[in-house]
Parts: sequence; structure tokens; C-alpha cells
Amino acid sequence: MTLPFADDLTALRAVASHEGTGLCTIVGIEGSFSRRLGAQLAVLPDGSVAGSLADGCLERELASEVLAGGAPRVLRYGAGSPKIDFRLPCGGGLDILIDPAPDRTAAQAVLTRLDAREEAALVLPEPSPMAGRRYVPQLRLVLLGEGSELAALEHIGAQAGIAVESHGRETLALGTRPDHLIADRWTAVALMFHDHEWERAILDWALRTPAFFIGAQGGAPARATREAALVEAGFDPRQVARVASPIGTVKHSREPAGLALSVLAAIAGAYELRHPHHRDR
Repeated sequence: MTLPFADDLTALRAVASHEGTGLCTIVGIEGSFSRRLGAQLAVLPDGSVAGSLADGCLERELASEVLAGGAPRVLRYGAGSPKIDFRLPCGGGLDILIDPAPDRTAAQAVLTRLDAREEAALVLPEPSPMAGRRYVPQLRLVLLGEGSELAALEHIGAQAGIAVESHGRETLALGTRPDHLIADRWTAVALMFHDHEWERAILDWALRTPAFFIGAQGGAPARATREAALVEAGFDPRQVARVASPIGTVKHSREPAGLALSVLAAIAGAYELRHPHHRDR
């Protein structure tokens, strides 16, 4: 689906798809800013932009710089900038790499790797203080369960632009591990069952995957029974602790939509912290 807002790869897709598109990358942040290190904005030949750096005035300024052409360069905006008539609302300072002619082939290669669910990096030209901009595969959500909670999580996740794979009881076999499913390290697995008998085989599968998030709904009695069953099945308590339960950021949500939003908030937060540029700062 087409999102009404830019995601992390919007600028890169524009560079890969449109010849003559320039690329701006945040390569340094001093103080506070609402985008991460490595955030990008593409400037198309007609002056339109793809991506988002949160500040319209800044984006227009960058578009002018890209359209002026020239060699790659790093410009400071905000605090410490010689552009005394241009300030950022947050009061911080940004170092932004202006690359009027980025490598389209390299951008296309990055997208190919990401489509294959592999991490990738785009080499940034000198004088960038960052050697490259690293990317991770997009968040994927594998849902298993029943009822309104499953339907709400599937609907809201899809509307948020997340790749959602949903499995109800009719597509599963009680007591059988769903080994035909795939969960990589950029996948979150959420179990939304009221009948917790369905969980054991599914968790046996999920805990053997590198999924970055595994969660299951259920009250205190269900959680205690679940944990005991997994330990009895041979899982180390540290493995069992991978199962987030109660699931979500709001621990006692009682409405399907509220629970779905709570679960997605927890998953989105865990996924964001895995982004490599959090570790680069």
C-alpha cells in the first residue's frame, strides 16, 4: 500500500527509480532532533522531495542546494551554522551531506538486498564523517490467533504499512509446530489466543527462530501455566523470558483496538532500537 507519509526507505527508492535525483543525509546531530542519524531526503530534478526531515523550511533549503549541483559537501544547519538567518526549531545542529549525484546503481543494489531480507549499506562520499548509511529490512509481523484481537491487530498493522502475515486457527493444527512459517530477526511474532492450548506448539516453533519479538496475550494464570509448560518442554528460563506477556505497552487493555495499538507500540519500539544508527551515535 502507498503510505501518506514517508518511511525510512522513501528517499532511497526515489534515488534508485529517478535519474538525476540528489540525496541529502543527516551525518551528524548536535543536541536534539526529531529524526535519527542517517535520515535521508531525496530531491528530484523538478525540485520535489521524497522522504522527510521533519522541517519544511530545511527541506526547501536542501532542495535548493541539491539543484545547485556541484561536488558532495557537508553543510551545518542550526546551532553552529554560518547560516545565521536559518535556525532549527529544536535548537540543535545538523550536519547534512549534500550529494547532487548519488550512485543510482548502488541504491538499487541496496534495495535488492533489503528485498531479500538482508542488511545493507550505501557508501557515502567524502567529505561525509559517516562512511555509509546502513539499512535494515522492514518490520514484518506474523500473527497467530483468533477473534477480534487478531482481526484488530491485522487491520491496524496493515494500515500502518507493516507487512502482516496472519494465521487463524483454521490454518493451523492443534499440537503441531507451524514449521512452514518463517520468522527472521526482523520479524515480530504475536500470539492472540483465548484458548491457550494452541500456544504450546507455536511457541515451541517461535522460540527456535531469531524473531526479535515474541509476545502472547493472557492473564496471570495463563502466563504461569505457559511458562511452566515451556520449561517442562526443555526450554531454558532465559529462552522462556523471550515471550513478552502481558503483551503490549498498556498491560491491561480490554478493547481489541486498544490492545492492537498497545502491541504495535511495543513491537515498533523494539524494532526501532535495533536500527544500527542508534549504535553509531
